[in-house]
Amino acid sequence: QVQLVESGGGLVQAGGSLRLSCAASGRTSSTYIMGWFRQAPGKEREFVSRISWGGGIAYYADSVRGRFTISADNGKNTVYLQMNGLKPEDTAVYYCAAGTRLVEGRTRGQYDYWGQGTQVTVSP
Repeated sequence: QVQLVESGGGLVQAGGSLRLSCAASGRTSSTYIMGWFRQAPGKEREFVSRISWGGGIAYYADSVRGRFTISADNGKNTVYLQMNGLKPEDTAVYYCAAGTRLVEGRTRGQYDYWGQGTQVTVSP
């Protein structure tokens, strides 16, 4: 089993920045990719970004490319999502996910473990 705990969410004004963290514990050696998804009220959970342990290729949703940066610290078993230029439409609960297969990781079904989520609210 792998446990994921997100932190770093909060309330920020449009144009501001936040850095989310996802600390992984347990059988982290079984995981190959880490991803961030988000879910706004009344909407489906959507892909935000993904990275593989060891600094592999990072993927981003078109809506966040150029504003968000994902990174991974293998020594700390922690993944980060640096979010700059935040917009009100970025408001959502952000979830961290871990996958046990080395895949592109743009869909929910490619992940095996999920965190509880952290709320990000961007005011106009």
